[in-house]
Amino acid sequence: MSTNGMTSWAVDLKDVGAIYPFQGSETLLVILGLAFWIGWHIWQIRHENAELKSEKTRANAERSRKHIDRY
Repeated sequence: MSTNGMTSWAVDLKDVGAIYPFQGSETLLVILGLAFWIGWHIWQIRHENAELKSEKTRANAERSRKHIDRY
């Protein structure tokens, strides 16, 4: 399968030009990847904080003693 129309690699690649699709978009892809990565971490932190907050509101001294005594 050829994405650039080449049938043989026995040529000087500097005369060929682009040898893979989306050449020149590496910077954009890196920026998008970093934005997604940072965004995912922000979402994860918020989600975990909300989960911990809900667990904290459910906890009380009586309930904690009950669970401790159970074990």
